[in-house]
Amino acid sequence: MHQKSIDEKIKYDGRQLAPHWIYRNFKIQGDAIVAFTGECDVKLTEMVDIEDVINNEPIYSKSMLHFITEQFNIGLPEGVLRQRLLITTIKEALERQNIRCERRGDDIFIDSKKLTVSIATKSPTSVLIHTGINIDAQGVPVAAIGLNELGADANELAKDVMDCYTNELCDIMMATTKVRGPNG
Repeated sequence: MHQKSIDEKIKYDGRQLAPHWIYRNFKIQGDAIVAFTGECDVKLTEMVDIEDVINNEPIYSKSMLHFITEQFNIGLPEGVLRQRLLITTIKEALERQNIRCERRGDDIFIDSKKLTVSIATKSPTSVLIHTGINIDAQGVPVAAIGLNELGADANELAKDVMDCYTNELCDIMMATTKVRGPNG
C-alpha cells in the first residue's frame, strides 16, 4: 500500500470520498492512504452515512487531520473491517503518546467527547474510507475534543498511523502466504 502526507490544506466536504480521487490528485495508483489537514464541512447532500442523513446530522470541524484510503479487490464487509483496523491503529498511536482513549465501533472518544468521524463505502471499483480526527474542536456540533487540547502533533500522528496501518495490512497479506492448505 502506498502512503503520502499532503502538505497543502484541503477542505474535506465529502466529494473526496470518490473512486480514484487519490490517483487523480496525487498520481498514486493502487491501494493507498493519504493524510492531510483542513476544515471538514460535509453537508447532508454529500453524506455517505444514511443514518446521519436521516438524523439530520451534518459534520463540521474547523480543523481536522484527515485520512483517505482507497483499496481495491475487496468487498464492503472487508472494507469495514479495515476501517475498524484504521481506527484501532489511531487509538494505539494516541496511546503511544500517553493519551487514554476509548474506541466505540468506528469512533474514538476521550472522556465521552468525540475525537473522530469515520465512514467506509463501496464504489464500483474499490472500498473508500475517510477518517477525520479533530484538531480544533471549537464549533463542532457534538461534544468533542481535539488534538490541540490533548497536546498531540497532527503531523507526527499522521506519519505514525500511516506507517502502522500500511505495515499491518502488508503483514496480514504475508501471513496468508505462509500457511499450508488442507491438502498441502
